[in-house]
Amino acid sequence: MVSARHAVESLLKVPGREPGAGWSERFREKRGAFVTIRTYPEGDLRGCIGRPYPIEPLDEAVRDSAVDAAVSDPRFDPVSAEELPSLTFEVSILTEPVAVAVDSPREYRQKVVIGRDGVIVSWSGGSGLLLPQVPVEEKWDIDTYLSYACMKAGATPDLWLSGRIRLSTFQAIIFHEVAPGGEIRKSSIDGT
Repeated sequence: MVSARHAVESLLKVPGREPGAGWSERFREKRGAFVTIRTYPEGDLRGCIGRPYPIEPLDEAVRDSAVDAAVSDPRFDPVSAEELPSLTFEVSILTEPVAVAVDSPREYRQKVVIGRDGVIVSWSGGSGLLLPQVPVEEKWDIDTYLSYACMKAGATPDLWLSGRIRLSTFQAIIFHEVAPGGEIRKSSIDGT
C-alpha cells in the first residue's frame, strides 16, 4: 500500500521518497492488483488502473498500477505533484480470475455475488473489468452490474444475456488510506 504512494511520489519527484523496498517474500508472489486514486475528502475518482492477472510479482504490480493510475488513465489528466497531498490511494489485491460456467446466461444472476465478486466480461469486441467494490459503492443490483461490465467492455448493456460473452469472476483484498499519506486500513466491501 505504501509502495503505491511512494511509486507516484518518486515519479513526480517529491523530495525524500523512493519506491518501497524491503518487501517480504509473500509480496514477490505473482498476483493481480489494482490501484484506485481518489480526491480527498470528496472521494471522487482520479485514476484507476491495474493488472487483473497474476503475471508479475505483487510489489511490481502495485507499483506499476499506481504509476499508471496516476499518469496513464485516459479518463483523466495526469496527477501533478501539487495535488498529490490531497489524494488517497486504495490497493485491491486480486485472486486469479476464474471463468464462470453456465448453461443459460440468466444463470449469471445466481453465480455472481455482489459484495464478493469482481467481474471481467470478454467478447469479440474487447473486455472490461469491474472491481468487486464498485457495485456496492454504486448500489447496483446484479442486472445493472452485469450491464455496466458489458459497457466497460465496449458492448451493449444486454450482451450478457446473449450467450456471446465470457464472464470471469475474482475476489479482492482491499487496503485504503484513511487520509492522504495517513493510516492504512483493510477495507470490507461495504466500505467500512
